[in-house]
Amino acid sequence: SQPCRVLGSHPKFLQVGPHKTHSTRSIPAKSMGSEGSATSVGVQRVLDVLHLVVSLGIILAVDKFLKMAFVVAAIKFPSALFGMFCIFTILMILDSTVPAAAMSLMNFFEPALMFIQSWLPLFYVPSLVVFPLAVKDIPAASGVKICFIIVGGWLASLSVAGFTAIAVRKIVKTEMMDAEPMAKPAPFSSLEVWTWSGIFVISFAAAYFYPTVLGTSARTCLPFLLASTVLGYMVGSRLPSNVKKVFHPIICCALSADLAALAFGYLSGSGFNSILGYYLTEVSSDPGAGDVLMGFLGSVILSFAFSMFKQSKLVKRHAAEIFTSVIVSTIFSLYSTALMGRLVGLEPDLTVSILPRCITVALALSIVSLFEGANS
Repeated sequence: SQPCRVLGSHPKFLQVGPHKTHSTRSIPAKSMGSEGSATSVGVQRVLDVLHLVVSLGIILAVDKFLKMAFVVAAIKFPSALFGMFCIFTILMILDSTVPAAAMSLMNFFEPALMFIQSWLPLFYVPSLVVFPLAVKDIPAASGVKICFIIVGGWLASLSVAGFTAIAVRKIVKTEMMDAEPMAKPAPFSSLEVWTWSGIFVISFAAAYFYPTVLGTSARTCLPFLLASTVLGYMVGSRLPSNVKKVFHPIICCALSADLAALAFGYLSGSGFNSILGYYLTEVSSDPGAGDVLMGFLGSVILSFAFSMFKQSKLVKRHAAEIFTSVIVSTIFSLYSTALMGRLVGLEPDLTVSILPRCITVALALSIVSLFEGANS
């Protein structure tokens, strides 16, 4: 009876064995579960990267194919704009016939669209970065005339577009509706900032000590000039909203690239203009950082088709205002610029170069070449 009383007075003593056994058995199970979870996360990340590469690669390939086809056919119309209308038309047809197919197509290209949206300002920067080279040979008097035409024309074009849209809206009596919510790209992480900072420092030092380590000066300067542009955009995107109103991230990354070119030109003795010339070479066999970024401009135009499709309900509802104001303001912008250039006595080649002043860069360059102006 005594042993029974001892055991009875300590009932938990009998549970020690089973409790320990249960605990030790659960540890491997939890470890295996965590390892499996980590593996699945790793696999998912790899699949996400592959999804991005494939979807973005298809858009780039389509843009490249259209450019080559238009060159062979001697068509001067912007190939990317044609591609955008084709993609939008396909999406609209699928949406009306097989909606599931349209949504599947949208979901497939979503990673590429988010990538383009995340880095969109960078693709417009090269023209601003090399702006000092573009204006160095322009007389001061012509520069003042250009500024007057651009600023005054910008205000006039906005007014024409706005009043046209309001007038058409009153005529057709369109009911207002909210736009569809659009997904926003995630902010840049500290790891991304430090990674690009490391690329900048290493490539800057390598270019300084080995000026032609990548074959040519332009290719050697490409990494640190590209990294400086990206870092400028990352820093600019982190600025407070009230600061961004004055100091936009596009301006920030353009200044960052110019400062990097200035610093390297000073330290290497090559000069600012020489290094800045490597930023945008416009030579496919010897590209600079700007050439890499501007290579995405056609893809940006193609991506607009997906953005328009997302807002197709809004576009349909306000089609009258949108298309009327766009057509009227575009015609006004082109002809008023040409007229003002002639009135103020601006050189014809410079007048042609600023004709598409209110059009996105991706199309403006094509329009300038269409009018046989100087791309600047």
